[in-house]
Amino acid sequence: MQNIGEPIEIEEDILENTLRPRKFKEYIGQEKTKDALRVFVEAAKIRKEPLEHILFYGPPGLGKTTLAHVMASETGSNLKITSGPAIERAGDLVSILTSLEESDIIFIDEIHRLGKVVEEILYPAMEDYAVDIVVGKGPGAKTLRVDLPKFTLIGATTRISLLSSPMRDRFGIIHALDFYSDDEIGKILERSSKILDIKIDQQSVKEIAKRARKTPRIANRLLKRVRDFATVYEQGVAGLDITSKALSDIGVDHLGLDETDRKYLSTLLHKFDGGPVGVETLSAATSIDRNTIEEVIEPYLMQIGFIKRTPKGRMTTPACDINFVPHQSNYGGAKTKENL
Repeated sequence: MQNIGEPIEIEEDILENTLRPRKFKEYIGQEKTKDALRVFVEAAKIRKEPLEHILFYGPPGLGKTTLAHVMASETGSNLKITSGPAIERAGDLVSILTSLEESDIIFIDEIHRLGKVVEEILYPAMEDYAVDIVVGKGPGAKTLRVDLPKFTLIGATTRISLLSSPMRDRFGIIHALDFYSDDEIGKILERSSKILDIKIDQQSVKEIAKRARKTPRIANRLLKRVRDFATVYEQGVAGLDITSKALSDIGVDHLGLDETDRKYLSTLLHKFDGGPVGVETLSAATSIDRNTIEEVIEPYLMQIGFIKRTPKGRMTTPACDINFVPHQSNYGGAKTKENL
């Protein structure tokens, strides 16, 4: 596996890669998507052809990059990783494409952020396995077509609506990834705790799962922070008390909301009477950028039924009015109105 255009991995990235499944049997959740991908992989092996181009979309942290690793491992292919923002010029993409070998997989994260000129280079590459290179300038310029080995492009996006129709149409396989159940998150945490050699009981696993926003990446991040607290205070044993203290101290309440979520909801409730209010106004009022609001904060708040998007703007729901309190207790998560 090769990362393109990225700095040397820091410890947190290395840990994440250690926890990343490499085979379908290790990958927990997304059962329908996983079952379909198994079929596509087996069919490609039987035909001795590369996989069709694949697009995964959904909120951050649900396993899009992990699935790219799994697909590469299951097909025995080399995986090259880059992202839309990292490919600034058409020449950058041409350089990547011309370095590919037969049946390689290239993974482009945030593919919706590719520039228009760069995106147009991908069209013939995906359809005809060729790139057109312009040699020279002005009237004397010539177009040289360079053939590419057959490869598979796996794209990932949190904003499929921002992907152009011509780009979407060139993917033969498109799958949406959804949030995980608490049981699935619990299984992921059990697997991760074994890999990280963390002594943790079932109650603590359930507590982390409950606060992990139904997202594996967040679950593993919380597990690592609980491990830190357990190492300092409990000789490495993560019981329920230290788990609750750790999660409370890092600002994650019993609903999985952090300080940014609470700031968003408090602003919507108290400054705008629960809405409706436009996202740009919310961004200005909270000093949270629009992308973070739309891609990180709102998907989970909609999943738990706290907000809804309407043509007039964002609004809170009765569930939010009843269950959300912006303050966090010193121990064990957010207060509820019942125990105030």
